[in-house]
Amino acid sequence: MKKLAKEKETDGKTRRRGRPKKAITRSVSLVVRITPTERLAIAGKARNAGMRISDWFRQSAKVATIRPRLSEKETAHLRTLSGMANNLNQLTKLAHKGGLVSIMTDLRRLLNEVERLMERIGKDDS
Repeated sequence: MKKLAKEKETDGKTRRRGRPKKAITRSVSLVVRITPTERLAIAGKARNAGMRISDWFRQSAKVATIRPRLSEKETAHLRTLSGMANNLNQLTKLAHKGGLVSIMTDLRRLLNEVERLMERIGKDDS
C-alpha cells in the first residue's frame, strides 16, 4: 500500500526537497568602505523606502546617473584661469616695484580676459 502512495506522488519523477533554486543567483560580492555617518544616512534612506540596505544600494546603483566632475573643455578653462592668476600675481609684484600706472593697461587686458572666461564657464554649466 505504501508503494502505491509513493508512486502517485512522484509520477515517475524524483522529488526535490528544500528551497527551489533561483534562476539568477548573486554570487559576487562588492565591498565598499564608508564612514559610520554615511552608513547611517544610507540605512535611513533604505528604512524610509522600506527596503534592506543591500537592496536599496543595488537599486540606487542601477538608476543613478553619474556626471563627470569636469569636462575636458572646463578643465582647459580652469587651466587657463590658473595661468592668468599666476600672471596677475606677477603683475602685482611688478606694480610694487615699478609703480601701478606703468602696468595699468596690462591689468585691464587681463581683467577683461578673466571676465570673458568666467562668462564662458558660466554658460557651460547650463
